[in-house]
Amino acid sequence: MSGSVAGVVIVGAGLGGVRVAENLRNNGFAGPVTLIGAETHPPYDRPPLSKSVLLGKDDRVDLKPDGFYAEADITLRLGEAVTAVSPGDRTVTLASGTTVDYDTLVLATGLDPRPFPGLTERVAGVHMIRTYDDAVALRGEIDSARSAVVIGAGFIGCEVAASLLSRGLRVSLVEPAPTPLAVALGERIGALVSRLHVDNGIDLRTGIGVDTIVVSDGRVRAVELADGTELPADIVVVGIGSTPVTGYLDGSCIELAPREVGGGIACDATGHTSAENVYALGDVANWLDDDDVPHRVEHWNHTVDQASVVAHQITGGDAVTASVAYFWSDQFDLKIQVLGAPRADDEVHVVDDDGKKFVAYYSRDGILTGVVGAGKVGAVMKTRPKLQTPTPVADLL
Repeated sequence: MSGSVAGVVIVGAGLGGVRVAENLRNNGFAGPVTLIGAETHPPYDRPPLSKSVLLGKDDRVDLKPDGFYAEADITLRLGEAVTAVSPGDRTVTLASGTTVDYDTLVLATGLDPRPFPGLTERVAGVHMIRTYDDAVALRGEIDSARSAVVIGAGFIGCEVAASLLSRGLRVSLVEPAPTPLAVALGERIGALVSRLHVDNGIDLRTGIGVDTIVVSDGRVRAVELADGTELPADIVVVGIGSTPVTGYLDGSCIELAPREVGGGIACDATGHTSAENVYALGDVANWLDDDDVPHRVEHWNHTVDQASVVAHQITGGDAVTASVAYFWSDQFDLKIQVLGAPRADDEVHVVDDDGKKFVAYYSRDGILTGVVGAGKVGAVMKTRPKLQTPTPVADLL
């Protein structure tokens, strides 16, 4: 299949955008493909930012080798943020004022980290991690710091806390929920993750929020908790969630999903938005599942699957079957794996726990929904077939 002169324009030069472009070429699409990214760096992988990049183990985490885009005849326009979309005219507008025509548009703009409430100015020593430059900036301050406070014990917060501790800093991890990862995985597994962090030397403060980031002479000095406790901090990392990047869609009439179901760009089950020939995928997209329930999922392999689906929609190729959802988080010397679609309110069955490593099954209405493990790669991955069809959890216990 080939397109007109405008071809396919992809907004967002991250994992989702790159995979759509690659799949288009693999599916035989011969028309123009333009990949637009707001950052100046070649497209890169984000999961290593809070781990190997922060630790200085990797400086290049490019998604594709040098020369890939030229060889695949994919036009890269980097350092150019999109500020508006006009489905009626089939154009996107860049920050420079330039307009780019499209026949088909793919939106893969991802997320922006949520700033600490009330902190309206940039403060030296206060960081958020979303981009490569964010991770490098934080890495550059580690050697001169002695203490760090990480606000928010989601996956990013837990990874950053573990990385900073490994670099010799005293690290406090603060989370208003009763345990780390409580929102994603529930309190029972959160308690096992708490144990991991405490056993490794993290000063874990759960069930309490941060009231104030204390600043002196333009630089962070401490973090004050809601109970008045003050934690000294040379570095503060804010990891309190993210919001879908959709501001450029104001006035476009492209429908957004309600905040109650995760926000982002509303899509059907194959990535079509409310506008003709406009698709969305990845962290910014809110797709319908098989039961027509909207979900916005922020996981690496989910984005990879969606990119394949979108590319096949554009090229008219064979239908694509999504794989079992999977993601992982490296914390200390353990790989925490999440397979399937566990929810915090599912029933949890811990089937293996040696005091450090563990495996747990999640179930809903008696049916297996997910598997979570730490340091048990084989035990987790062998359950993948059980998640491809409805499996009574009792069959595994």
